[in-house]
Amino acid sequence: MSSEAISMASSSPSSFSPPNIPMELHALNRQKLVRSLRQHLQSLSRPLHGFVFLQGGEEQMRYCTDHAILFRQESYFAYLFGVSEPGFFGAIDIASGKSILFAPRLSADYAVWLGEIKPLSYFKERYMVSVVCYTDEIVRVLHDHYKGAGKPSLFLLHGLNTDSNNFCKPAELEEMEKFDSDLSILHPILTECRIFKTEMELSLIQYANDISSEAHVEVMRKTRAGMKEYQLESMFLHHVYMYGGCRHCSYTCICATGENSSVLHYGHAAAPNDRTLDNGDMALLDMGAEYHFYGSDITCSFPVNGKFTSDQCIIYDAVLKAHNAVISTMRPGISWIDMHKLAEEIMLESLKTGGLISGNVDDMMAERLGAIFMPHGLGHFLGIDTHDPGGYAKGMERPKEPGLRSLRTIRELQEGMVITVEPGCYFIDALLEPAMKNSTTSKFFNHKEICRFKNFGGVRIESDVHITCNGCKNLSNCPRERWEIEAVMAGAPWPLDKSFSRGNIGEG
Repeated sequence: MSSEAISMASSSPSSFSPPNIPMELHALNRQKLVRSLRQHLQSLSRPLHGFVFLQGGEEQMRYCTDHAILFRQESYFAYLFGVSEPGFFGAIDIASGKSILFAPRLSADYAVWLGEIKPLSYFKERYMVSVVCYTDEIVRVLHDHYKGAGKPSLFLLHGLNTDSNNFCKPAELEEMEKFDSDLSILHPILTECRIFKTEMELSLIQYANDISSEAHVEVMRKTRAGMKEYQLESMFLHHVYMYGGCRHCSYTCICATGENSSVLHYGHAAAPNDRTLDNGDMALLDMGAEYHFYGSDITCSFPVNGKFTSDQCIIYDAVLKAHNAVISTMRPGISWIDMHKLAEEIMLESLKTGGLISGNVDDMMAERLGAIFMPHGLGHFLGIDTHDPGGYAKGMERPKEPGLRSLRTIRELQEGMVITVEPGCYFIDALLEPAMKNSTTSKFFNHKEICRFKNFGGVRIESDVHITCNGCKNLSNCPRERWEIEAVMAGAPWPLDKSFSRGNIGEG
């Protein structure tokens, strides 16, 4: 490629700067919750009295030491109040809509070791709430604000997270007997509120996507054989923090190369992104930054040496076709199960064209062959949590078939949702070997061809997508076409300028 065809990115290290954080966002979230709660209570012929009452996160120490783990606010509390500090409680008066924050009363030593002790007025102004008091005043303040008869009612957060199978922890008070507690109403209503993003929420998710996409491109450009996987992780973390102000990531970075890219949640403590990159490897990098609680979740797959081999082309193109077909189909009213099956079908067709499998694709779908190559679900809700809650509302049953049982939601798409689209194709011995010996599925595999991919690993392509009124918008912006990836890895700017065309670079 000529030097004229490739111009390096501008000297500016980033095109983005951290946006101002609008605390109105959380005030709107509280208003949305109060409206939904009132409607629900009216449907039950219950009085519109009581308080939503949540406990924020507590600072945690590392085991028995005095080493504090970097604090990140509990997600439901963050959604409603936007508070970054630990030790807070929050209440919302259902009758009036007024919000009350309760701050911990700090000892004088705090000012010596941790900085200025802020007055209550600081928190009232910063977090745009109606009232701020101390946590040791909770019982008195809630009784003073209550306008109903009898004990004040507290609507506490308690319910199942269908992604983790963990239950939310309801707020705890020493004098809880002075209140009537409801553990059933709040969780499903608040979770439903979180599914549908406001414009202010979308702006933060978009920013997290912008800076993360830019960081992915930077890592892609600097990847070389001989490096360690953790160096790729380090480059990403540096970029999103140095230039994006993102102190937290949405999840533990997955920086998988070679056979590691078939380990779906690689990067954990037992597999710590520490392999040395080889010249012929594919890299699968699943990394996303978080800004003011709101996250991103992006996966890029590319050849370590910047040039796709013919085998890499087969697998990459199969995944990219599925990714693009799903996004082009997504709109309100579309079934997410149907989108998962569409991705499977397209990948199976591509693998058949590539000679890895043979037979009737409809028969393969009936035998759930797609789950051998893509055992995870197509995607998940995204917001304050990487796997944002609400995938399974009450009455929804998780499918039992292979692949489909891993779906994190089975809902129809609706305007305002943000959901990831992340098809993948992996060569996982623990799945392939039994399937190739099974009498009902063995016939589909071209065994010699499959064996050629034994240590290939896998490919995943993941984008974050906002469902609009008549379609969808891809919030992620990374090179996806093979020729785009090869151009960027050769030094082309991203996004590619208008003068750059596919003809500037070979197909690899």
